[in-house]
Amino acid sequence: MTVGTNSSPQAGTATGPAAERVQDVRAALAGVPPQAGPARPAPEGGADGPRTGARQGRAASRTPVPYAPPGPKPEYDAGAAAESGAPGPGVPVGPGPGDAAGERLGGGIDPDDLPDGLVVADDSGRVICFNLAAARMTATDPARALGTRIDSALPLEDLEGRRWWALTDPYGGLATRRGQPERNLLLPGGREVLVSARYVRTHPTGPLRRLVVTLRGTEARRRTERSHAELIATVAHELRSPLTSVKGFTATLLAKWERFTDDQKRLMLETVDADANRVTRLIAELLDISRIDSGRLEVRRQPVDIGTAVARHVQALTANGQTPERFLVSVCRPLPDLWADPDKIDQILGNLLENAVRHGEGTVTIEVTPHEKGTAVTVTDEGSGIPEESMGRVFTRFWRGSKRGGTGLGLYIVKGIVEAHGGTIAVGRGPGGGAEFRFILPVSAPAYLTQ
Repeated sequence: MTVGTNSSPQAGTATGPAAERVQDVRAALAGVPPQAGPARPAPEGGADGPRTGARQGRAASRTPVPYAPPGPKPEYDAGAAAESGAPGPGVPVGPGPGDAAGERLGGGIDPDDLPDGLVVADDSGRVICFNLAAARMTATDPARALGTRIDSALPLEDLEGRRWWALTDPYGGLATRRGQPERNLLLPGGREVLVSARYVRTHPTGPLRRLVVTLRGTEARRRTERSHAELIATVAHELRSPLTSVKGFTATLLAKWERFTDDQKRLMLETVDADANRVTRLIAELLDISRIDSGRLEVRRQPVDIGTAVARHVQALTANGQTPERFLVSVCRPLPDLWADPDKIDQILGNLLENAVRHGEGTVTIEVTPHEKGTAVTVTDEGSGIPEESMGRVFTRFWRGSKRGGTGLGLYIVKGIVEAHGGTIAVGRGPGGGAEFRFILPVSAPAYLTQ
């Protein structure tokens, strides 16, 4: 990043040896070693050709630096750099003890290209790098920040209103400290940012050579926290109802067992059993979500007859009160050999058929057909369908097509299971206007059969 001078009173003006030192720092930030002789002007547009747009305007306001053709770039060893405390590519540095010529911007990366805010101060605490991301977050002009003390350029406070630099004291504190972990801090005006710092020293207990500070917005973390809060609230709500029922019926039976007839006892125990199954199913869903999110969902592949699996689920639904005429099953044979996890396939079919019965209307059609990539299964109902604007959110957490119960986690899990098999799933509108879910499972086999 090319750095210019600042003529404003706020930035201050260095003279004498200090001015030469600042010029060396700025030359290092520009990726150019300081020259021993008189400086010759840089060619128009710099080493990278003419500048345009915002970069041209920014470059025009900066003082030209001596130009030298870039030499070969040394390879960056991340492991060695981590052990030695050296900065990685893209971190601009100023000269320190033993660095009369300064250091180059490794890898040719401009700090303005970094997604996070980057602020670097030298051994005297003055800012030598203030990239565009930091400027956007702090609403500070980089030209005013360069050359000022870091506590003035970046006035941070903790959540209790205390000055962060006074608390941490990076230049006067313990010499054994290596940095500050990421934490929430406040900018002027109360805007919250995530800040972490790295203390670069000449040796483990030596004086501070550079202070590297990164800034990051809190929006992504807030979204994650809201998602976790929604999951906890949903789980608490879904668990409370069946557990209250189980507790109430069992307490009643224990206290007044002799007063109930056998039919009444059976009804209460059947209700307890159904609610216990509901709790078990919810816990299984939460475990599946955890495995999907962490990439640890295991698929135990076995030969699966998908047509037989569909018939078994339809039979279970009719046994629970649905009329056989409501289901239309079409299996186009011969089908390619399908190696999949039978339990996971049952989970996919169970979720899709239950959704079609609960939220759809009319006939539920299940089609199983061969596909160029494997086997395709389509589940269609004749209800009102899914609004066009909601189709992009169907497979997200907590999406519910209606207020007819459910946790809103089923389709999220279905998508995760299908993708764990290497397949795809999509939602659309069926011929009768209802919802249509179609998933494709690829032809596959266990590793020991393909080697």
